[in-house]
Amino acid sequence: MARKRNVEIFVAGCPVCQDTIDLVNRLACPSCAVTVLDMKDPKVAARAKGLGIRSIPAVVIDGALAECCAGRGVDEGMLRAAGLGQPLP
Repeated sequence: MARKRNVEIFVAGCPVCQDTIDLVNRLACPSCAVTVLDMKDPKVAARAKGLGIRSIPAVVIDGALAECCAGRGVDEGMLRAAGLGQPLP
């Protein structure tokens, strides 16, 4: 069985968060395992802090915060560069 690319979306229920969920789902390929995580859950918030997430929405791909999410805003080009939508070798 082929490996899956692990994509986590950290959200808090805002319209911009929903836009990010829609974007990631649109870009995801069959080998992407997408999980939406609610920052209202203290365990999720603690994980986000450990990953260096400072603003939401944020996308983590294979355990690394996508470069576009390290500052402000989600960027499609940077998500693609991080591997979203591309099968693992």
